[in-house]
Amino acid sequence: MLGFQPPAIGDEEIAAVAETLRSGWLTTGPRAAELERRMAEYLEAEHVLALASGTAALHLALVALGVGPGDEVVTTTITWPATVNVILHSGATPVFVDVLEGDLNIDPGLAAGAVTERTKAIVPVDLAGQPADLDPLLELGVPLVEDAAHAAESWYRGRKVGSIADVTCFSLYATKNIAAGEGGLIATNRDEVAQAVRDLRLMRRGDGSRYDITVPGYKANLSDVLAAIALCQLDKAERHAEIRRRQFAAYDEAVAELPGITPLTRDDRDVHALHLYVVRVDPESAGATRDEFQRALAEENIATSIHFLPVHKLTLYRERFPDQPPLPVAERAGDEILSLPLSPAHSDDDIADAVAALRRVHERFTG
Repeated sequence: MLGFQPPAIGDEEIAAVAETLRSGWLTTGPRAAELERRMAEYLEAEHVLALASGTAALHLALVALGVGPGDEVVTTTITWPATVNVILHSGATPVFVDVLEGDLNIDPGLAAGAVTERTKAIVPVDLAGQPADLDPLLELGVPLVEDAAHAAESWYRGRKVGSIADVTCFSLYATKNIAAGEGGLIATNRDEVAQAVRDLRLMRRGDGSRYDITVPGYKANLSDVLAAIALCQLDKAERHAEIRRRQFAAYDEAVAELPGITPLTRDDRDVHALHLYVVRVDPESAGATRDEFQRALAEENIATSIHFLPVHKLTLYRERFPDQPPLPVAERAGDEILSLPLSPAHSDDDIADAVAALRRVHERFTG
């Protein structure tokens, strides 16, 4: 089986972990601080704070902005559930809006129409590495918490993702472009938000035995062991990006010849992080449904995934918000999207195997 997104881990990461273990730092220490410093430079942000996960980053971002019971947060439904779960964790209510047909990012016009006096934040998602259309969202005057879990390398209209929104949240999960196994980052240019997150991510303020608390914080800090892996991955970011560019080009060439298999759009004004290669499967033109393609590719020993099923259709949200209006673009996309294998750990031959299998399956369904 060709793995969907295996981590690209080498001897450098192994050596960095061993060195960290020998240093005696298992929890947050000098490597976490170095990661924050280097990522602030990389993201062109005033502050970067390292956290236990991307989910923790999103949660603490909302809490730091004062989001709580009685508030509403406008967001997309095409995302991993964590994006929306943290809104519930904060005590607020998620307000789902539909997505754009091309890249499946939040529709800024619909987001504008969903803003009310109760709206405390907007949470767009940079799906697959394509930045959401941030400028019209910023013009709404509502704090923007950007879920950039897929977009560490992205640029939006000449500006680095991480330097634009009020708060930008990144993930260091095992499948991400900068992968530590677990972990997350918050980038912000707002001093008061950065200080609030510092207070929230640990249950104390101060050093050693002399400590104090000003807020009921969380245990959401990043360990030095994971930070050491992330630092190695950051060193390899451009090398890995070049491999992803080759893989995207190979898929682009292949799907251009396969009716009914269409990749998500990528805006030429932006720099796409190339995190996921997502196609839509049109059953009429492709001869079969997305699920049938996924099963057939598995039979060819090609692992795939789905990014993402609409959150508002999942059991928790369907039952909690039974009056949710239909979101037709997202719901149709949820039946059609399929993510193909993509990782710097894959060789060019691996991607060629995936392309050949996709062609065979397509020919079988359309022949």
